Amino acid sequence: MSKKKRERKYGAGEKQQAASGSEMTKFYWVLGAVAVLGVGIITYQVGSSALGSTVSQPIVLDGLEDPTRLMEMARGVVMGNPDAEITIIEFADFQCPACQVFSRQVKPLVEAEFVTPGTAKFMFYDFPLVAVHPNAFLAARAAHCAEDQGRFWEFHDVLFANQSQWAGQQNPAGMLENYAADLGLDEDGFEGCLRSDRHAALVTANMELANQMGAPGTPTVMVTRGRGIGQRVDSSVEGIRQAIAALQAGE
Repeated sequence: MSKKKRERKYGAGEKQQAASGSEMTKFYWVLGAVAVLGVGIITYQVGSSALGSTVSQPIVLDGLEDPTRLMEMARGVVMGNPDAEITIIEFADFQCPACQVFSRQVKPLVEAEFVTPGTAKFMFYDFPLVAVHPNAFLAARAAHCAEDQGRFWEFHDVLFANQSQWAGQQNPAGMLENYAADLGLDEDGFEGCLRSDRHAALVTANMELANQMGAPGTPTVMVTRGRGIGQRVDSSVEGIRQAIAALQAGE
């Protein structure tokens, strides 16, 4: 397949985020297992999407009702020292405007204050709200296609920076492929990944993990220490700062 630059298309606007679910303040987080486990061998059905087609919606996975199995299927992307005792967890949707704000205004400050010095690591989990953000699942898969080439965080930033362009597209696949080309990724490799069902199981499992942990919407931010109790916090620098200070003080 020859590599080619596709024509860029620009979206007509953004849809607003809808938060759902019940309030959750604390949960028991098996962090050690999550940090070292990748996606296991998963038995799944692709539903109405044929194998090899561009999968843009969650798929049917077997075994998600088993918490242990779910923890094996789900996997976050880690930024920073993987051995840092404190973990800042974000459940996010690439099409969510509030997640865009968090990514562009809050996360860089959190990264500079806590991740770069090694105080904490940052862990990103997919939580596309597909009922209101129809392109979010495909965008999450695209980010993991970029991760295959070691460029998850760069693609993460590009998706949020250009959210207003791709979010309103009927089919944003070509635009996502343009972003990959702009980042210097292997275009054929990225396209082969995106135009398939690759990483659909991972994104679906991450969504179910968020649901089972009671994440009420996006972004949902949690802070935990080791294998202890994690707490959902306000998605602001100050909220994260206070949570980390409390953990460090032994509260």
